[in-house]
Amino acid sequence: MKRLLFALVFMIALPIFGNAQKINWMTFQEAVKLNETTPKKIFIDVFTDWCGWCKRMDQTTFINKDVVEYMNENYYAVKLDAEMSDTIVFSGYTFVNEGGMNGRKGTHQLAAALLQGRLSYPSYVFMDEHNQLLTVAPGYMEANDFLPILKYFGTDAYLTEKYQDYIKK
Repeated sequence: MKRLLFALVFMIALPIFGNAQKINWMTFQEAVKLNETTPKKIFIDVFTDWCGWCKRMDQTTFINKDVVEYMNENYYAVKLDAEMSDTIVFSGYTFVNEGGMNGRKGTHQLAAALLQGRLSYPSYVFMDEHNQLLTVAPGYMEANDFLPILKYFGTDAYLTEKYQDYIKK
């Protein structure tokens, strides 16, 4: 009887949890390459392994159904570890992590450039279809605060109105 009950619960739960949508995360290089043939805005989640609020974003906001749907439809979503050791060539520049001191990993040059030297994690970089920086939004956000920002840039509203006016609608 217990086996039958377990099997029944498993069969009911599998479609609910097994098919949960996820953000289609990719590398920075993959997003830039895709942008050459199929232009989209690029969203970059700049994080570190030790950042608790970064992990919280992954566990809450980045699994929200509406956030996942909108992100996948309108952006190339990138996860960028600010302390990674990979070499990245972008816009004619080579970006590396020259290493840290005192046991730290050091900050990757691309992360520092994208965040304009304001190393706060998590931070979110929005780029247009031409790989140009639009803005950086720092800090943990709940899905209901994050989704309007995604839509503000995703719909090109930033071209015609201030964010404060946009969210009043």
